[in-house]
Amino acid sequence: MSVLEGVKVIDLAGFLAGPGAATLMADYGADVIKIEPPGGDGYRRLHGQYRTDYNWQLTSRHKRGLALDIGTPEGREILDRLLADADVVLTNFREEQIARFQFDYDDLKEKFPRLIYAQLTGYGTTGPERNRKGYDSTAWWARTGIMQMMKPYDEAPQFPTGGVGDHASAMALFGGIMMALFKRERTGEGSRVETSLIANGAFANGMHLQSAIAGLDVAKVMEERKVERSPFARMYQTRDGRHIILVLTNPNKEWPQLAAALGHPEWPEDERCPDMRAIMKQRGEVAAMIGDAMSSMTLAELCPAMDEYELTYGVVEGLTDVVTDAHLIESGVIVRTQSDDPDFQWTVANPIKIAGETLRPINDPPALGEHTRDILGELGFSDEEMSSLLGKKVVFEPDQGS
Repeated sequence: MSVLEGVKVIDLAGFLAGPGAATLMADYGADVIKIEPPGGDGYRRLHGQYRTDYNWQLTSRHKRGLALDIGTPEGREILDRLLADADVVLTNFREEQIARFQFDYDDLKEKFPRLIYAQLTGYGTTGPERNRKGYDSTAWWARTGIMQMMKPYDEAPQFPTGGVGDHASAMALFGGIMMALFKRERTGEGSRVETSLIANGAFANGMHLQSAIAGLDVAKVMEERKVERSPFARMYQTRDGRHIILVLTNPNKEWPQLAAALGHPEWPEDERCPDMRAIMKQRGEVAAMIGDAMSSMTLAELCPAMDEYELTYGVVEGLTDVVTDAHLIESGVIVRTQSDDPDFQWTVANPIKIAGETLRPINDPPALGEHTRDILGELGFSDEEMSSLLGKKVVFEPDQGS
């Protein structure tokens, strides 16, 4: 029996961050019912010029699909019947949507006192911007200073990669839900759990934000003074055009080791670099020395030399290299599915491992409304009632127009 088997989750959220938290629960056995509006979750159609069903496969695995118009009285009745024996409901409704659908937690808890109400927003539920729309690129990356910290000097910030802040925020919402379930075991009462993209981005960037609170705006100082990065925390390129990130946190000890790994054991004795203070004053020149040495080596030559001295570095990998990485496959980060879809033979695993607990075998996500009849049947609806609801377009089956 999986650790979350018997837990019923209603996934009423759209796109990625909220549903991602439900996916983590489904991986460990929770019965997750994914409710989609007429026409389906917009995440199915994200960036329509590309195939996007792979996004849906990752975030909707293990879920059962119900297509439902909760804006109708009949649709709302179905939702309430689902919530009556649910443990968790997830939503990313903003304030005006909560009002429109009458989905405020204070109202719901009167009817469903054991329910965990989990809400994911872009900018939180209080403050002047609580109703602002947000995606991870705007709320997590841009608004929290992360992009400013990452931008090249004298250049504009680069547009961030998608989904990173969403997945990080999904982990936070998942953690909050599990704490609320733990609290319910003690008290018997449900709770409201919330987090936001901006809160998670600020927490992710907390090291630099705490520095700014103390009066040191690192990004601003480095930009104004045109301070170069430490030669021991920098990107370098190899002879065959690959890149590595070098991160040495104890350069006093590791400088001689790095010099030896790069075939220059004489560097620590160079009179230009008698100590670390002098090295940091000439960080540009030292970085050039390191860069020249690394650019004379291929990646296949450089990595063993660095590994010999247990120096810390990371190879900048392409996406295809990552998903075929032998270490990630053997360690269960990239895992096989049971899907017949040739494009969904592998996927990214749940990052949480619990000793003695197994994850569900991964199969295809639901089609729009795939389990509509099954779920309605579990709620006690007759075939005639189901047909009536389908005819009124309160609920939908696969391939049924909205």
